[in-house]
Amino acid sequence: MLRQMCIAKIHGAVVTETELYYEGSITIDRDLLEASGILVNERVQVVNLNNGARTETYVIEGGPGSGIICLNGPAARNAEPGDEVHILCYGLVDEEEARDLTVNVVDVDRENRITE
Repeated sequence: MLRQMCIAKIHGAVVTETELYYEGSITIDRDLLEASGILVNERVQVVNLNNGARTETYVIEGGPGSGIICLNGPAARNAEPGDEVHILCYGLVDEEEARDLTVNVVDVDRENRITE
């Protein structure tokens, strides 16, 4: 049996911008993607600590070192610049793998720079 498990997390990111009139997605700094293992076009869940919104969307790459976290399209309605979010990525793993799985957590500061 396959189980859907959290495999990666960007913890405590700050939304830097929103762009309502865009076809949809979340733009994430390439450095954060590389550190977390989250891929471009991968499905993620964005959990907003300020308003409780939980948004599913897909990833597009932002410039390395830019610190960008931008919710685009309809997802932009669920956040405002300055909101703190967790970005969660899930994957399908077999049951044996699931029992020993370690989530790749990337902690960031208020400028979306990696702290750990």
